[in-house]
Amino acid sequence: MCRNLTPSTAYLDHISNQVASDIAAVPSIPTHADDYSDQERLWSIVAQQAEDVHDELVDLSLDLHAHPEVAFEEHRSAAEIAKLLERHDFGVQRGIGGVETALYTEAMSENFDPEQHPTIAVLSEYDALPGIGHACGHNVIAACGIGGFLAAAVALEESGLPGRVAFIGTPAEEGHSGKEYLIRAGVFDSVDAAIMIHPFSYDIGSHVWVGRRNLSVTFHGVSAHASSEPFMGRNALDAATLAYQGLGLLRQQMPHSDRLHAIISEGGERASIIPDTATMSIYVRSLHTDTMLDLSQRVDDIIDGAALMAGVKVTKNWDVHPATLPVRNNETLVRRWQRTQARRGRTPLPSGVIPDTLAASTDFGNVSQVVPGMHPMVKIAPVGVALHTPGMEQAAASEAAATAILDSSIGLGQVAIDALAEPELLEEARQEFKARGAVVRSADLFGE
Repeated sequence: MCRNLTPSTAYLDHISNQVASDIAAVPSIPTHADDYSDQERLWSIVAQQAEDVHDELVDLSLDLHAHPEVAFEEHRSAAEIAKLLERHDFGVQRGIGGVETALYTEAMSENFDPEQHPTIAVLSEYDALPGIGHACGHNVIAACGIGGFLAAAVALEESGLPGRVAFIGTPAEEGHSGKEYLIRAGVFDSVDAAIMIHPFSYDIGSHVWVGRRNLSVTFHGVSAHASSEPFMGRNALDAATLAYQGLGLLRQQMPHSDRLHAIISEGGERASIIPDTATMSIYVRSLHTDTMLDLSQRVDDIIDGAALMAGVKVTKNWDVHPATLPVRNNETLVRRWQRTQARRGRTPLPSGVIPDTLAASTDFGNVSQVVPGMHPMVKIAPVGVALHTPGMEQAAASEAAATAILDSSIGLGQVAIDALAEPELLEEARQEFKARGAVVRSADLFGE
């Protein structure tokens, strides 16, 4: 009999202690603005506009939090976001890229030429989790993205800089890959850099996000009476059980950056009948695209082997929803983000301070593999509060979240306007992106 159902926090305690020690050694981040002559003035415009709309943003965040909607069903949320943007005289395109709840608007200079002048996209997410609402804080992401866009748009207008700031409302991140559908529809074709934030229990400039594929498996056997004629059956549940065990055994040989999760979602209805159908749902995650391909092949072999051992047939359906790719963090943009947040009293941690093992997945990875991208984490919860928990759901409606909305709106707006005002910054981001590899598209990589 299990004596204690409460998992030990020993490992997380060790991590927290190590992180606390590493944080103390992080060098201070410069707070002065001298990368180009007009930076202080533009940053002041951004900050003032973010402060002016802050109450509206917090109200929106709390409203979304109180009315959570899951992936592809964010109709009310999208409508409320569009209303806020329209109150500020921005026309909003709904249903872009063939995704009903996706949104788009933009601000551009009078002389904007897409062939010559850059476009910086600020992204928002607003879908929630089933059963636990905004336990990933997408209501906060939504507000921050809107705030960053509005602040940068005002600075763009007042400065007369040549360029464009786009706001893209991207639905269906949780368990899906809404951004990939927008990529395939060409929404990001004219974007030079994409930026957004994600709430967390630490301020982090650059953190690991692993890629994720999903696999649906159905084993097809032959039913029979489990007592009188079991020899006439071919047990589909046996195959699923063998596959589940095989995946578990594979974990010993996987790199520490790989992850496998599986459930047997169907395995029969009565114990007296040998099941002729069994189904599994499997997630495959990895830190790199090539290692994700390798792990996928190993999983394929295990599933096929389990079917062979049980004497059943199997159908496999990879990527019912398109795969999400690992995030390619653009450190050039991240360093500028760190500067903006240092002025707000935050210290976004550099890569490596928070262990890579504390990694999840996001479809922003798909965006970051086609254009330079930034996806920092912003503290809204006490240390130790994990994503997708009741604690994070509560934090997403807290005063700390409201403060993060202001800080992040200012930061996103300042990074966006810097990328337009300082050609050297955007060029450095582009060169860094190219140095880390070619453009990677999920549809090409997995033959979807």
